[in-house]
Amino acid sequence: MRRHLHVACGIIEQEGLVLAAQRSASMTLPLKWEFPGGKIEAGESPEECLTRELREELGITVSIGVALSPATHGYPDFTVTLYPFTCRVAGGLITSHEHHALQWIEPERMPELDWAAADLPVIGEYMAATVPTACNTQ
Repeated sequence: MRRHLHVACGIIEQEGLVLAAQRSASMTLPLKWEFPGGKIEAGESPEECLTRELREELGITVSIGVALSPATHGYPDFTVTLYPFTCRVAGGLITSHEHHALQWIEPERMPELDWAAADLPVIGEYMAATVPTACNTQ
């Protein structure tokens, strides 16, 4: 039976940019880009998990905003359901404790990175809600 992980992730927004995190070479899905976050522990809400994980991974506290739709993806060895939230840094300085790289990127440029497959529907929903299309800019 495959493991099914439940993961809270943060779309951290700042000055029109979004923070992307590149997984380390030693992690599952090495060097893929993702939204930072982590596994939800027993008895923990997705919001509580996200607050804890961002403090542990990046050394920051956040103000959690809008919840996006959960996204489930089946990898060969496990299944993951992401619980994404928009958020903003409320305190601390971003310091990578786990990731290979961090990058602030314009939302419309997110598809240029090599994202983990589970993050792709999250990016699609986020971009549909926040990135103006050619039809909307007139």
